[in-house]
Amino acid sequence: MTPYDVIVPAGGAARRLGGADKPGLTVGETTLLDRVLAACTGARTTVVVGPGRPTVRTGVHWTREQPPGGGPVAAVAAGLDLITAPTVLLLAADLPFLDRRTVDRLVTVLAEAGPAVDAAVLVDAGGRDQPLAAAYRTAPLRTALAALGDPAGLPLRRLTGGLSRQLVADTDNVAYDCDTWEDLEQARERDRS
Repeated sequence: MTPYDVIVPAGGAARRLGGADKPGLTVGETTLLDRVLAACTGARTTVVVGPGRPTVRTGVHWTREQPPGGGPVAAVAAGLDLITAPTVLLLAADLPFLDRRTVDRLVTVLAEAGPAVDAAVLVDAGGRDQPLAAAYRTAPLRTALAALGDPAGLPLRRLTGGLSRQLVADTDNVAYDCDTWEDLEQARERDRS
């Protein structure tokens, strides 16, 4: 398998959750962040960008985006400072059903796609690509980031939109994220069934 690193942006304001600590919310007995970290245990380096917190997984590197709360592109910029693998996964901290099989699939699809493809991105059942459930070639991601200038406050699609992508069908709905209390309750119901 191609060596890979992981960046998990986890410093958002969670406005639709009333400012709750979204990565610390639980589905089952496990926090959303711990569920994501469990899916990427094959990573050489795992970087969480956000306030430090206890996690089940050890060996996680913590950093903060500048300024704190500066958005997903600022989080990627901070995370890229700590990674060295030729492939990096960007994974949202609120994906309760992400699994190791999907992580490995993204890495494999990108490796097999060849150098003309910069990213392997999950696409949900509604046809929306999920840039925070994706594997990227590190060098083109760094180049795109450098071209943006100051990353603070920029939307993630501004960074990833110009990269060539291989779309990967999310057949198991693992890119389901928890942006609202209703999303979280649905995830808890799905987990119980």
